[in-house]
Amino acid sequence: MTAVTWTTEVDRELCMGSGMCAAMASDLYRLDDEDRARPVSARLAPDERALDAADSCPASAIVVRDGDLPIGPRP
Repeated sequence: MTAVTWTTEVDRELCMGSGMCAAMASDLYRLDDEDRARPVSARLAPDERALDAADSCPASAIVVRDGDLPIGPRP
C-alpha cells in the first residue's frame, strides 16, 4: 500500500474552469457547481496524473506538494 504523502490544492481565484484537470484525472479533480476545479481529496498517494494536471492547468491554479515541498507544477 502506498503512503499518502502528497497534498493538492486549487486556487479558486486563479481557476478558470477549463476542466483539463478533471478530464485528465477525474478521480483526483472535479468541477463544482460554480465551474471551478477542486480536488476530490486534498491528500493523495503519489500519482503522476496529479503532476500532469498541475502542469497542464492553463491558469496555473493547481499546486501539488510532497510534505511541505511544492513539486507541481514542474518548472
